[in-house]
Amino acid sequence: MIDLHCHLDLYPDPAAVIARCVERKTYVLSITTVPKAYRHTHRLALGAGRIRTALGLHPQLAATRTSEMGLFEELLPSTSFVGEIGLDGSYEHRSTLSVQRAVFQDIMDLCGRAGGKTISIHSRAAVNEVLQTIAPYASSCRLVLHWFVGTPRQVARAAEMGCWFSVGPAMLTSARGRASVAAMPPSRILPESDGPFGSLDGEALNPWDAWLMVAQLADLWNKQEDEVGRAMFQNFRSLLTFDTAA
Repeated sequence: MIDLHCHLDLYPDPAAVIARCVERKTYVLSITTVPKAYRHTHRLALGAGRIRTALGLHPQLAATRTSEMGLFEELLPSTSFVGEIGLDGSYEHRSTLSVQRAVFQDIMDLCGRAGGKTISIHSRAAVNEVLQTIAPYASSCRLVLHWFVGTPRQVARAAEMGCWFSVGPAMLTSARGRASVAAMPPSRILPESDGPFGSLDGEALNPWDAWLMVAQLADLWNKQEDEVGRAMFQNFRSLLTFDTAA
């Protein structure tokens, strides 16, 4: 199983969730929302060879955490994974967009100079601006658009840039989400849960629940579940390799 976007440190009992991930042999990209959370979140998964921790500064927190940008720069060489970063233009957060833009641009510049980073990107109500910002870095970093709900034209633009898409069960319950996924290249899609924020039928999704999207995709694509599951693992191997080092 694979979960390319999950907030392990924000579950009520992260240790229990991590133990289940190990038991189920689930590959997880553990996303952080602020730089100060990175070291603790990384320690949580020490010894769990299929879990990697990303260094993030969530756009919804950017305005109150700009002081942590120095720490972000300090920590960046210690990980190949960055996230969650991006822009959020929703009603609740559009008032901080100017700060969000500055933080997002600074992070992308740092990642571009470092090279080789896999980056999980938030683009709620800011799709065009996010795509414009990340375009110059498509050749130096692996760009993964998290819960990306765009028009077919926006999806095509992202795909032409070489972007990947992490898609979860919750996203596939909406007509807009399914329409976006239908426009995505099948070879660029990977599972995500966005747990514990992502939910299904009122229940928070766990990392292994990301795999529920395989059945949903099989229905959307009119394919067999085992065929879609194999495709997800092939996509995962194409994007990156999780070695077994702690």
